[in-house]
Amino acid sequence: MDPICIVPAGDVCGEAATWDARASLLYWTDINRFLLHIHDPAASTTRTHMFDRPVVALSLTDRAGWILVALGSQLILFNPQSGVREDLPPSLPGWPEVRFNDGRSDPAGNFWIGSMGNNVGPDGEALPVVDGKGTLYRYRHGQPLEIFETGIGIPNTLCWSPDRRHFYFGDTLKNEIRVYDYDAATGDIDAGRPFFSGFERGLPDGSAMDGEGYLWNCRYGGGCVVRVAPDGAIDRVIEMPAQNITTCTFGGAGLTTLYVTTAAADRPPTDRLAGSLFAIETGIDGMRENLFRTG
Repeated sequence: MDPICIVPAGDVCGEAATWDARASLLYWTDINRFLLHIHDPAASTTRTHMFDRPVVALSLTDRAGWILVALGSQLILFNPQSGVREDLPPSLPGWPEVRFNDGRSDPAGNFWIGSMGNNVGPDGEALPVVDGKGTLYRYRHGQPLEIFETGIGIPNTLCWSPDRRHFYFGDTLKNEIRVYDYDAATGDIDAGRPFFSGFERGLPDGSAMDGEGYLWNCRYGGGCVVRVAPDGAIDRVIEMPAQNITTCTFGGAGLTTLYVTTAAADRPPTDRLAGSLFAIETGIDGMRENLFRTG
């Protein structure tokens, strides 16, 4: 499983890797440069859209050609082909002292997203991270944001098991990923319990789920991706040629290619590929991204 650099994007904080199986395109963002990237592996091309606020999370939707884009304090629907956007009602309370961070849609079509103390300035400059200011929200189209958890440092990792019975959610500052019972009928979760914590290689950032129920967790500052078994045991560690590993998603024709984003922020001088997009051929079937329901 050798990582290949496919786009040396130089992202300050690459995030939100999302594979669109319908269009065979990969989306990802740079939070600090307010960018949305779109990579076409067949054509070996990458297009980029610019926004006026941090672009922190993405989701496919049930409207072909449209994606949900989470900005620093707002959710929008966006058509990358036409550039048309539709603002959604929710606005994050407390902006700009807090901002949205990682988010994903669940199997029922709801969008889950965490917030955190805002560490991105008006021009994308880094600000200090303040612990404990974050909240885990659920958004159903047309409804207010629903609060499920508070006191979060940096929310990362939002994944669901293949059988739709479990939800995984992490706090980077606590070096912990928790697992929650998930009710696919109601879209609700329980109080959760520790799943994977204390791993000494960096801190947990984004994750992806494979078809065998194993969680692939990106380790910020740890230079690796770790595959975690359903019982929380480490299955394997994949070394990466960059230090700050941020998010990943399964894509490609057979959903066996793991696309991995990285961050150039806080990189050592020797980390020359920091901020690049990588691809890893795993030989393991991944999970498709869930769709946000717009109606």
